Amino acid sequence: MKTISTPEAPTPAGHYSQAIVYGGVVYVAGMLGVDPKEPEANPGDAGQQTRQALRNVSAVLEAAGSDLGCVVRMMIYVSGHDLWPAVNEAYAEVMGEHRPARAIVPVRSFREPFLVEIVATAALGG
Repeated sequence: MKTISTPEAPTPAGHYSQAIVYGGVVYVAGMLGVDPKEPEANPGDAGQQTRQALRNVSAVLEAAGSDLGCVVRMMIYVSGHDLWPAVNEAYAEVMGEHRPARAIVPVRSFREPFLVEIVATAALGG
């Protein structure tokens, strides 16, 4: 088992790793739309947060030796049904033609001002 850590993604706020690699699979922890270079900055709307969360997932995957094209499953937690269109639009923009298995799960809320959290599972390597 290998722990992944990169300064290109937000520092964990609790007792967890950005990702773990085990058995040729990368398990990425939940990523918020936090810009690791400006963690106190306003994360913006649901679309902006989705794009940043996916950039964070991408940075962690790259640190592990993988990339977004190797993602097999994503879980997207969103704090309101009304945000789904913006999340879907941003997600499709970033992911392009790659369509991993995915679920969007509504949650009551995150700590302010966050609206979206993304968890990913990817194959190691490309």
